[in-house]
Amino acid sequence: MTSNVLVAVDGSEQSFDALEYALSEFGDATITVLTVLDPAEVGAGTEIAMTVNADEWMATAEKRAESHFERARELAGTDVDLRTETEIGRPARTIVEFADEGGVDHVVMGSHGREGVSRILLGSVAETVVRRSPVPVTVVR
Repeated sequence: MTSNVLVAVDGSEQSFDALEYALSEFGDATITVLTVLDPAEVGAGTEIAMTVNADEWMATAEKRAESHFERARELAGTDVDLRTETEIGRPARTIVEFADEGGVDHVVMGSHGREGVSRILLGSVAETVVRRSPVPVTVVR
């Protein structure tokens, strides 16, 4: 029986589709919504990297994560054991480490997250998690 499901949420519609799937399929489990704050979002040499300091980036990233969590709580309602976690790091690696160390039985995530240069340069987070996860992964399209 699945008792602790990790859902990676990055703010994309597919990540919230993954949360809805987890809520419908694993409603009796503890659902942990994880948002990974990726410092690589502010790439070296870009205009934004030259104007944003670490404290400003962190404050903005934490506000964005909290808005993801608010939406997750709305979707879950009050009958679900929903927990929220924020980690800093590279998304795929951080998701796998969290699953490995956090007592997670199953990971659910969207097949595509945010678009943009980081996705092209870094490859698919979902693919990496599927290959490296110590527990089963469901990818929602």
